[in-house]
Amino acid sequence: MPLQKGKNNCITDVEGVQVGHVTLYEKINNEDTVCTGVTAILPHSGNLFTEKVHAASYVINGYGKSTGLIQLNELGLIESPIMLTNTFSVGPVLEGTLRYMLEQNKEIGESAGTINIVVGECNDSYLNSMRIQALKPEHAMEAINKASTGVAEEGAVGAGKGMMCFGYKGGIGTASRIVTAANQKYTVGCLINSNFGQRDQALFANFPKLEIKTPDGSIMMIIATDAPLYDRQLERLAKHTAAGLARTGSNISHGSGDIAIAFSTANKIHHNANEHTESMTYIRDSHKVMNQLFQAVIETTEEAIINSLKNAKTTEGKRGRVVEKAPIPQE
Repeated sequence: MPLQKGKNNCITDVEGVQVGHVTLYEKINNEDTVCTGVTAILPHSGNLFTEKVHAASYVINGYGKSTGLIQLNELGLIESPIMLTNTFSVGPVLEGTLRYMLEQNKEIGESAGTINIVVGECNDSYLNSMRIQALKPEHAMEAINKASTGVAEEGAVGAGKGMMCFGYKGGIGTASRIVTAANQKYTVGCLINSNFGQRDQALFANFPKLEIKTPDGSIMMIIATDAPLYDRQLERLAKHTAAGLARTGSNISHGSGDIAIAFSTANKIHHNANEHTESMTYIRDSHKVMNQLFQAVIETTEEAIINSLKNAKTTEGKRGRVVEKAPIPQE
């Protein structure tokens, strides 16, 4: 039985989670068009370095150029915004996010050591003149500053501006679900950047076939929850995005970067704590609510992908290439 959707069916239904986009679109000449952007996901509105949250990532297929995943999985913590962009803009987005965090925390690089910045990417070079490298560090900072707990915009926005999915216009999609245990309600939210698949692979629609030469593509999947989970359990949630991805028809191609990051807002880890022990409450692995959380991840991943198609719009990119909006009716 499907789970109940969150109030806004959005990752920001998880209390405190914020999303911000910066979108760049400009036709430079007959050959080149800037058609790209950056998206920021903030686990909470406080200082992410001094109040870290439990997190984990899972690489389904590793044809990707993300940063920060090694330390994320080693320590099980997120201490910066999660940033999404195109493949050639990982560097400037990382720099901008680092600048933002350094401004917020004067001790980083001095008394507090370094900071781990997490940036995920997809290849938008079919529509975007990616070699121009139009995104600058300031755009990453702007996306973070724009982040809010309101309903996140979907489709051809932010990091999703130049993305494709199943031969149609893809991009940013989001969804949420509610699970219940012992009269306690928990929310699971998902935000994705879709950039994968051919039309004849889609399982949720009978799309007309179209032969165009595009990269294999990728998808970034971000899972947020307020359920009290720690990093090993969050890795289990991240793994279940693969089932939601498969439901849509993805073959997880050779050249595809299919990467999931999951975090919980329930227990914050204070950077400056002096105690040598840490205590937390977490859900028992054997409790039946874990299966509901897995189901919520699968359902939200699948729906977020479809929503990225529903809410995109026909877009013209470089060399006059046009990618159409998918013929999926709004509910």
